[in-house]
Amino acid sequence: MKKKPNIILVLIDDLGYGDLSCTNSDSKIRTKNIDRLGAEGMICTDAHASSAVCSPSRYALLTGRYNWRSRLKKTVLPGTSPPLIEEGRLTLPEMLKQCGYKTACVGKWHLGMDWATRPEVQPSYELFDKISDRPDLGLDYTKPIKNGPNAKGFDYFFGMTASLDQAPYVFIENDLPQSYPTRIIGSEDCDHSMPSSMFLCDKGPASEDFDVKQAVPACDEKVLELIDGFAKQDEPFFLYYPSLAVHGPLVPADEYVGKSGIGAYGDFVLQVDGFVGKLMDKLEEKELADDTIVIFTSDNGCSTIVDFAALAKFGHHPSYHFRGAKADIWEGGHRIPYIIKWPEYIKPGSICDETFCLVDMFATFAEVNSYQYPDEAAEDSISVLSLFEGKKEPIRDYLVHHALFGYFSIRHKDWKLELCAGSGSFNYPVEGKDTEDMPPMQLYNLRDDIAEKTNLCNQYPEIVEELKAVLTNYITNGRSTPGKPQKNFPCENWPGLNWL
Repeated sequence: MKKKPNIILVLIDDLGYGDLSCTNSDSKIRTKNIDRLGAEGMICTDAHASSAVCSPSRYALLTGRYNWRSRLKKTVLPGTSPPLIEEGRLTLPEMLKQCGYKTACVGKWHLGMDWATRPEVQPSYELFDKISDRPDLGLDYTKPIKNGPNAKGFDYFFGMTASLDQAPYVFIENDLPQSYPTRIIGSEDCDHSMPSSMFLCDKGPASEDFDVKQAVPACDEKVLELIDGFAKQDEPFFLYYPSLAVHGPLVPADEYVGKSGIGAYGDFVLQVDGFVGKLMDKLEEKELADDTIVIFTSDNGCSTIVDFAALAKFGHHPSYHFRGAKADIWEGGHRIPYIIKWPEYIKPGSICDETFCLVDMFATFAEVNSYQYPDEAAEDSISVLSLFEGKKEPIRDYLVHHALFGYFSIRHKDWKLELCAGSGSFNYPVEGKDTEDMPPMQLYNLRDDIAEKTNLCNQYPEIVEELKAVLTNYITNGRSTPGKPQKNFPCENWPGLNWL
């Protein structure tokens, strides 16, 4: 019997489409190792995250379900959040375990878990809550956590509960925090969006040995160590690496400082490129390269924390020619770099220009393994395996996107309808603040206007109504794929649904 392919999915945090030299020939960051991955595999030019921010896009990736069907209708989770993935929901790693895979996750989880708490202190579950009155966040670091990665399908986990700038600053291995916080690090001035905070992290508890600058290298090494172990066994493996880079704080390792010539962000991207080189070399060393699918992608667009204006002075544009950035409803918020190498199926140097989404990974790897999942799983996932095999025809008729503050957009071929007047985020123009004289919706033809500059909603009201009707059906039906209608949360209090 032929062995199933190993799968390594590297999900970089806040990497822009324009940051790689293989997706943007004008990039000032020469990503030679990622370029090599693309030359040996396929570069996908129209891939998207389900959401323009972290936690929601990860939910969609691991469940095959649009993020806005979860309880999280806007923004992202704090590091102390309870689990976002519902109990009993089939996940991508659980499905692959049923197909005989060993599974592991390293890096940034950001999907919540049940921490043990100290009975005398009420923990905070509020995003970016100030912690001056709860220096330990009310958590008991001596006890195992529950309903984390191990409970959602991963045999092994090593990493942090959330982003590199979110407390608590403690590594977790499997279900156990690796140390007890003994100090407070970070700043109360970290706002997660402004260049003034590019080197800052939230004020919060940290273990004595936690070094923000060493967190990414520690996770990189753990990934390579796991591959050494996987090489000694017969079972296929799924290794999910949601990296802590290149999210703020921008902390490139010393060997990369100054290497890009455009500042700390460029240096941090080069550090990621260096890891990709080590990963590819490790797979070849262990004779796994021909049997392993390697995917390199991002969870959303580049964050405005990196100072777009300063990078532009060097001629570097993280969002390429797309409008917007992380958190936005525009293409710069959710169009992502996506490179896949699969020697058995993908012709080296291939280009895929068809539209798909990270939510589609569930159905794709189910088809790879001939796995039939039930109606109540992966309600929005469509297999794109044929695209990886070289098919040039569209797979998706419609694709839904979501912005930071809960606003929707829906794409159909060249048409994209955005159900808000502004960015859908804290970026200008902010909904309800800067949009008083703007149309309440935006319609763009991406074939003619990839920069989303000319709003056509008044010229094509029939297209607006058609796309609204499809999106309404997706929301109320509980799914966007054929199958039994699924229960969804009530729509009454959803942000971004004022048009419904």
